[in-house]
Amino acid sequence: MKTQVAIIGAGPSGLLLSQLLHRRGIASVVLEKRSRAHVMGRIRAGVLEQGMVDLLREAGVAARLEREALIHEGIDIAFAGRRRRIDLAGLTGGAHVTIYGQTEVTKDLFEARDAMEGIVIDEAEAVTPQGVDTAAPFVTFTKDGRTHCVECDFVAGCDGYHGVSRTVIPPAMLKVFERVYPLGWLGLLSETPPIADELIYVSHERGFALCSLRSPTRSRYYLQCRTDEDVTQWPDDRFWAELKRRLPEDVAGHLVMGPAIEKSVAPLRSVVAEPLRHGRLFLAGDAAHIVPPTGAKGLNLAASDIHYLSQGLIAYYQNGDEAGLTGYSQRALRRIWKAERFSWWMTNLLHTFPDDDGFTRGIRRAELDYLVNSKAAMTVLAENYVGLPYE
Repeated sequence: MKTQVAIIGAGPSGLLLSQLLHRRGIASVVLEKRSRAHVMGRIRAGVLEQGMVDLLREAGVAARLEREALIHEGIDIAFAGRRRRIDLAGLTGGAHVTIYGQTEVTKDLFEARDAMEGIVIDEAEAVTPQGVDTAAPFVTFTKDGRTHCVECDFVAGCDGYHGVSRTVIPPAMLKVFERVYPLGWLGLLSETPPIADELIYVSHERGFALCSLRSPTRSRYYLQCRTDEDVTQWPDDRFWAELKRRLPEDVAGHLVMGPAIEKSVAPLRSVVAEPLRHGRLFLAGDAAHIVPPTGAKGLNLAASDIHYLSQGLIAYYQNGDEAGLTGYSQRALRRIWKAERFSWWMTNLLHTFPDDDGFTRGIRRAELDYLVNSKAAMTVLAENYVGLPYE
């Protein structure tokens, strides 16, 4: 099999890259080790920056999003029993975020690739990029007991943190920066109306909480927990009771409880790999970086990676211009580190930590108080939350 770009991973990053390239006449093959049902069943992010929405429009996959998504122009920060709305739109000249689940984005992308007869091979085992430091890279994989080979010009590693792509880069050439947080998020998805029209971030002495949503009838809630928390020890009644304890009284009374559709624990960590290019291999999405979910940046960072990478590939094939590919790693990393900083700051601001002492707790209260009473501080949060521009 021959193609121009071999893409490893059929998550949003890989599918979006394939769709953008196809619309510019550039061929690709997407290889995914899991089944399509497994990929579609992942419950992930749901807060999209304007840059990502624009990119989905460019890819021709935003029709359902524009019909069904919710527009949010603010968020609430709650602490010490009170809450304050951060006016995202008012502080940023009208910018906002869009509420639309990653599962829905993935579904739209799969349907678009099918409609254009794009090649997406799922349940591809032993996927291995080879020869990426030569002019003729290729990717081997096994399917139905047979070994196959995809010859290509470039390989895009969009296969996540545990994928094979990053491991192809020699250790001596790759730096991985990591911060592991001693906490996780216990998430619950329910078919219940949201507690509020906009997201509520809660800093509480018992731990962080987040009230989020996917639609007017589907809610997503999170509780700070231990990284080794056993989900089976959290029946629905216990989750709802703990959530109510952490919410301000004026909010808790509006909570509509119901059975969990999904419940899981996600550990928090920050990871950045450098560089994002080795020969003709490019890393994008979770293969390149991980952020804590506190700042809603994971999926959005993946989108900005694909923006830079697709620009570079399109310029190469249409004009023979290699500047975009040469500069991909530097351009993407500049934005990645800014998003990492914001997510790190939000995580430290809103969570409690095992080694917190009285001084640390006092500083956190002072910073929260300053944030909600300073237009300058709220503007910094708002600018980062709605998404920094693609440079």
